[in-house]
Amino acid sequence: MRRPSGIFLACVLMVLTASLASAQAPATTQPAQPAAPPLNFTGDVVLWAFAINPDKTADYDQVLAKLKESLTKITRPEAKQQLAGWRVIKNSAAQADGTILYIHIINVVKGADYSINNIVYEAFTDFETRTKFYEMYKGAVKSAFFVIQGPLVNDMSK
Repeated sequence: MRRPSGIFLACVLMVLTASLASAQAPATTQPAQPAAPPLNFTGDVVLWAFAINPDKTADYDQVLAKLKESLTKITRPEAKQQLAGWRVIKNSAAQADGTILYIHIINVVKGADYSINNIVYEAFTDFETRTKFYEMYKGAVKSAFFVIQGPLVNDMSK
């Protein structure tokens, strides 16, 4: 009859061996950045403002450039419509806390996802680009300042 301590020792050695083997195995893939839930607007027009840290406006300008590049690169027709109807202005005066407002003026494409991360992640699938983009975006934005959306009630240009 075997002693219980021998069986226990054998089990411990098997677990340690398996743990060491998995710890030494090189990682073949890096975890993917999780996609954000889709951001769909219901109005015809949206004013969407972000408060940007004053020392990070150049980074936010790069975020906007990557967003534009992404919408240009994506082949879905909705992306081309989003690109045509999305403008951004930078407020020339700082807020009381020093932040700079960037106001997105969007003619909404119904059903389109306006999550900036999702758009960039769709166009750029490699982990390094996504991570660099996310860190730049996160570091530049102090907060989402406001979202105003609604139906167009009067187009005075017509």
